Amino acid sequence: MYKVSPYNEKNKDKLIAFAMENPFAFLTGIGDVYPVTTQLPLHITEVENKIIFSGHMMRKTDHHLAFEKNNNILVAFYSPHAYIDANWYEKPAVGSTVNYISVQAKGKINFLDEAGTYAAINQITGKYIGQNTAASFDKISEDYKSNMVKAIAGFIIEVESIEGVFKLSQNMHASDLESIINHLETRSTAGDLFIAERMKQFLT
Repeated sequence: MYKVSPYNEKNKDKLIAFAMENPFAFLTGIGDVYPVTTQLPLHITEVENKIIFSGHMMRKTDHHLAFEKNNNILVAFYSPHAYIDANWYEKPAVGSTVNYISVQAKGKINFLDEAGTYAAINQITGKYIGQNTAASFDKISEDYKSNMVKAIAGFIIEVESIEGVFKLSQNMHASDLESIINHLETRSTAGDLFIAERMKQFLT
């Protein structure tokens, strides 16, 4: 992680809020030769001052097998990014850069039994699909769910540490911040608009 002041974000509430806003995360662990990683939607809660991630993954994948052997895991949440052109600065003869937000959590992953996996699937489905729709968890047949649970491993991760980088040109003067925001809004990609909106917080 790019741990450089003034970009380090140490406010735990802000880190958790960002993770909750961007719960489709990279889960990375230690494989036999190379690291292994996957991307999964997570359910995020804070219980008795402990941050808990939960979800489910397909069994017997490279990441599932690796996480079973070594349950130390890194979870990375990320934002869209925006390339910041130094021509936008009042004094442009410096390096250009990239603005983004990233939150990383470290902890141990523990896999659940069949009942726990069933509950994890129900939780994630309810979170993203909702209730009382044709695809809601309670509308799926028990035979289908029984077969599905056998191929899926539910899990929880108890977070041991969490840190973040909110790289949003905090080191620039107000006039440069305004110029960057204006150019991002003019260029207007999805990443540009996300970063511009976050940068506005430093001008209000």
